[in-house]
Amino acid sequence: MRGINVGGKNILPMKELIKLMEENGFSDVRTYIQSGNVVFKSATTPSVEIGAMIEGKFGFKPSVFILSAGELALSANNNPYQTDIGKTLHFFFCDQVPQSVDYEFLDGLKVPSEEYSLIDKVFYLYAPDGIGRSKLAEKMGRTFKDVTMTARNLNTINKLIQMVE
Repeated sequence: MRGINVGGKNILPMKELIKLMEENGFSDVRTYIQSGNVVFKSATTPSVEIGAMIEGKFGFKPSVFILSAGELALSANNNPYQTDIGKTLHFFFCDQVPQSVDYEFLDGLKVPSEEYSLIDKVFYLYAPDGIGRSKLAEKMGRTFKDVTMTARNLNTINKLIQMVE
């Protein structure tokens, strides 16, 4: 989910989310950290239902990104950057393939140590100096106007892959 428990907004206690999802027919529901990472089993792809359930119980409707175990593994396999420092590499998951990308704008923002790639619906950002210092990370939404995104670092991706195995 995008924008969960950030800056005191869209507060969503993970224990309550697990209970809500189990009450609505999801199984093997588990969460990772407080930022809306949920692993579960379902016969359908329920992004609309999950958003509606959260809105009904908590009063806000987050953007929900559903990735199958295979899609999550594919995003990791497609990662073009090799690093053992998981906080330096971020995966920005898009709700659709971006139709237009202003690469000139992105190149103007990045510092020499940064690299990025867009592969299908995932924008990979390698920022070895830290994402908090990255002007590219801060302003890239200006070039991705036609999509909604949520980001996770490599450490989180690796943990989620372990959880679904």
